[in-house]
Amino acid sequence: METESVRSELSSRSRRSSRHRHNTHRSTRSTKSQRKESGDNIMAPFQTSVNINPETGRDGQEVIEVQILPQDENWGENTTAVTGNTSEGSQSMEDVSNWAMESDGGLGFVCSRYFGTTLALGLTFVAFISPLTMVVLPKIGFFPGLSDNILQPSQQMELLACTAECKGVLLSLAFKLVLLAIGVWAAFLRPRNAILPRIFVFRAVTLVMIAVCTFSYWLFYIVQITEATKAIALGEDATDYKALVTYVSSFADTLLFIHYVAVILIEIRHLEPNYYIKIVRSPDGESRSYAIGQLSIQRAAVWVLQRYYTEFPIYNPYLEKIPISKSQRKAQSSIKFYDVDGSNTNAAGQTRSTAGSCAGSGSGRRRESVSAHNERYHEEAERERRVRKRRARLLAAADDAFAHVRRVRLSAANGGALGPREAAQAVFPSLARALQKYLRATRQQPRHTADSVLAHLARCLSQDASPRAFLEPFLVEGPVLAADHETRPLQRWSLISDELLARPIAHNIDFQLRQGDVSLICSIKQLPKFSLSEEVVDPKSNRFVLRLNSETSV
Repeated sequence: METESVRSELSSRSRRSSRHRHNTHRSTRSTKSQRKESGDNIMAPFQTSVNINPETGRDGQEVIEVQILPQDENWGENTTAVTGNTSEGSQSMEDVSNWAMESDGGLGFVCSRYFGTTLALGLTFVAFISPLTMVVLPKIGFFPGLSDNILQPSQQMELLACTAECKGVLLSLAFKLVLLAIGVWAAFLRPRNAILPRIFVFRAVTLVMIAVCTFSYWLFYIVQITEATKAIALGEDATDYKALVTYVSSFADTLLFIHYVAVILIEIRHLEPNYYIKIVRSPDGESRSYAIGQLSIQRAAVWVLQRYYTEFPIYNPYLEKIPISKSQRKAQSSIKFYDVDGSNTNAAGQTRSTAGSCAGSGSGRRRESVSAHNERYHEEAERERRVRKRRARLLAAADDAFAHVRRVRLSAANGGALGPREAAQAVFPSLARALQKYLRATRQQPRHTADSVLAHLARCLSQDASPRAFLEPFLVEGPVLAADHETRPLQRWSLISDELLARPIAHNIDFQLRQGDVSLICSIKQLPKFSLSEEVVDPKSNRFVLRLNSETSV
């Protein structure tokens, strides 16, 4: 009975699979009829979009809708992608609409980006204006006793008098403030190129010192004014204007010293290399090593990103998709048969087959691994050969295309001259096929469209560039910023570290930067200390003797 039930279940499965193949064949014929009906645009390539609906059909199977979409341009050709993803949540890298877009205009983002800068600018402005305010206030009537009738006009003039020494201090104060303004503008009034997750310790210490210094000088200034008022009321000697100017000059000196310390801590301290950092890009294993100074972990992450966008080659995810060989395709399409009944098989035969399979499993796995890496080696060698061949064809096609273009003056053109765009449109068809094949072989087609290549060709013709200069964006895997999708004004990365981000980097510290599928793994090692000793070579020892024998040729 069990055998009959199994056979009935298999027969029902075969009927459903045959019905599914019939439906698929019918949809394929309808697709072919649609292609025949669109005969007016035969040369235009098509895209196939497959939508997998979670609903099931009448037979309990998933419904797959296939739609043919014509493209707008003839630059790209049909591309077949073989993938093993069957999940409903899998997304294509080419579908930009499926990428998670993060808002850059929220209130939290604006606060995190501009709050610290606004606070620093406000505190710096208050500290810079304070010396000028302290000097001007006595002249506008804020000096003690000037608003009352306690002092005679002659005494008031004596207190506000500024001798030659006082004028020299005022002139020195003016130059100090000018130099301080230039230094603050050059060192700190720059747009921030990164939003750090943690507080920048040295910048915070500098702002605290400025705030404490400004508050202290204003406090003692008010105390001096109050004591001077009491002294005038009691008929004692009061603080004159010269003493206040000297006091304000010392305030400017303190601000200059704070600026000097801030420049050392923020700008100079990290210039001397103390560590070396190795950066490994996770998808393709591209790596670089640099010498780095004493920075915090979050500042080192910003430093790494600056090097990554300017010195790392472009990451091409399509290069990771190695095409499937014929043998692998046959292995995937092979059909396995199972003996459902199994009643006629004797126990001895089962024992012998089990023993033989156990004995030959190890050798079978070894043969499979050897064949797998041999196939991979030959596939990579074939791909490199194909790329070199198409590169040579592209260079020859570019040389021939540029040989047909010659710059002429407008007066000697006799009305037959072409502009850069028109000349590029006339030359482009002679090299378009070779360029398209090379881009397809190097998996660069998604990065370069026909319009971008045509604009680049027109720019090269207007600048009298050589064919090699025109082919540079395609032959050289330029820095990451050369890619169009990496030219966003704001790049978001996630910083992952086991240590506090505000702590300085140290030996054997690792951290990771992640953006989508790309991750940068950073390892930090300390540079060794060097001990150099002087060794003097006696000039008399620079003498040589030849040892001759019968076998030498000297």
